[in-house]
Amino acid sequence: MKIYNLKDLTQQKIKELCSRSIADDNLVKSRTEEIISNVKSNGDTALLSYAQQFDGIALSSLYIGKDELIEIAKQIPAEAKAAIDTAYQNIHKFHSSQVNNEPNVETMTGVVCWREVRAIERVGLYVPGGTAVLPSTFLMLGIPAKIAGCQNIVVCSPPQKDGKVNCYIAYVASLLEIEKVYLVGGAQAIAAMAYGTESISQVYKIFGPGNRYVTEAKKQLQHIAAIDMPAGPSEVLVLADETAIPSYVAADLLAQAEHGIDSQSILVVTSNKTAAAVVNEVEAQLADLPRKDIAAAAIANSYIMMVDDLAQGMEFSNEYAPEHLILATENYEPIIPLIRNAGSVFLGNLTPESAGDYASGTNHTLPTSGFAKAYSGVSVDTFVKKITFQHLSEKGLKNIGNTVETLASAEGLQAHKNAVTIRLQGLAEN
Repeated sequence: MKIYNLKDLTQQKIKELCSRSIADDNLVKSRTEEIISNVKSNGDTALLSYAQQFDGIALSSLYIGKDELIEIAKQIPAEAKAAIDTAYQNIHKFHSSQVNNEPNVETMTGVVCWREVRAIERVGLYVPGGTAVLPSTFLMLGIPAKIAGCQNIVVCSPPQKDGKVNCYIAYVASLLEIEKVYLVGGAQAIAAMAYGTESISQVYKIFGPGNRYVTEAKKQLQHIAAIDMPAGPSEVLVLADETAIPSYVAADLLAQAEHGIDSQSILVVTSNKTAAAVVNEVEAQLADLPRKDIAAAAIANSYIMMVDDLAQGMEFSNEYAPEHLILATENYEPIIPLIRNAGSVFLGNLTPESAGDYASGTNHTLPTSGFAKAYSGVSVDTFVKKITFQHLSEKGLKNIGNTVETLASAEGLQAHKNAVTIRLQGLAEN
C-alpha cells in the first residue's frame, strides 16, 4: 500500500486519490451499451447466449421455479440455516422500524395537507454471483421490498456451474416467498429488468450492487427504470489512531479487498506505529486467505493516508465519502458529529464492517464511488413513493384564495388564477 501524508498533498492530488475512475472505463461503457442493445432487441435469446458466453452454461430455462427452489433449499447445512434465520430476524426488525405514518397538517385554517405511502409495484432485485455468491444481498433487498409491500418482485442472479442457484440463495427465496429466481447476471440482467423480455417482467425500479458492468448498465438505463443508487466496487475507509488494534484493522481492510480486484481499502491513521503494525498484519493475514490473489490486487489499488489527528482524518474521509467507514478508535464519540458523507458507519474496535454486511440489521446495499455525498443506502423508503394530498374546505379556499390568485398573476398564468377565482365566485353566489 502506498503511503501519503495529507499535509503534503495539493487539493488536486487529494481529488485524484478520492477518484475511483479506472483506466478501461470507456471500454466498460461501450461493452455495456452493446449488451443493453442486444437484450432490448433479442430478449430471452440474448440472455441465453450471454449465459453460455459469460457463465459457461447452456441453460434450458432462464429461471428456477418455486418448487425447485424449495428442493434446493433443503440442502442447506443446519448451521448456515440458523445463521440466515438470525440475520433475517435482525434485518427485518431494523427495517420494520422505518415504517411510519405521517400526521395530517393544517397549514392554515381549512387547508389540510398530508402524505401517504405507496409501494413501488414492480421492482427488480439484482443479487451478485460472480466471484462470490451473496445470499446476504438477497436478504438486504428482499426484506425491505416485502415490508414496503411491493407486489411484483423480480430476482436475477447469475447461474452456478450446474445451471442452478445454490442452496443459500434458494433458502432466502423461500423465506421471502419468492416464486422465481431468474438465472441472469451482469449488465444483461439489468437490461432485462429495465426493458422486459419474453420471460422477465419489466420493472419500475432496479436495486442491487454489482461489478462495473452492472453499475454502468444501471446508469445507462435509469431513464427507462429508476435505480436505487450508483453502486459499484466495494470500499472501506478505516480511520484509526494509537488506540486501534492493528490486527483488527488489517482484517477489516482485507474483508473489503477480497470482494474484488477493483475494491479499495483505505487506511487513514494518525500514528506511524499503528500504520506500520497494520501493514505487517495485512501481509501476515493475506497469506492465509483463500481469495488472497483477489485481495492482494485490491490492496495494491489502495493506500494509507497519514494525518495529524482524527478530525483532520475525518475531513479527508468526508471528501472520499466511503461506502463503509470504520472508526477504529476508543475515542469515536467526538468524531460522530463530524461525519458528513458515508454510507454506513462502524464505531469502535469491536464493531467489524462484516457485522453490517450480514446480520446486525442495517442494510449493506450502499452508495460507492463517492456517491455517499448525495445518496443513502437501501431502506424501506427506497421501495416506496410518498404521495402528497390536500383538501380545502370552503373556509380554506377563502383563506388561501387571494394568495394563489396573486402569485398566479405575478407569474402571468391567468388560467391558474381563474381556477381559484371561479370557485370563489361560486361560493359568493351561493
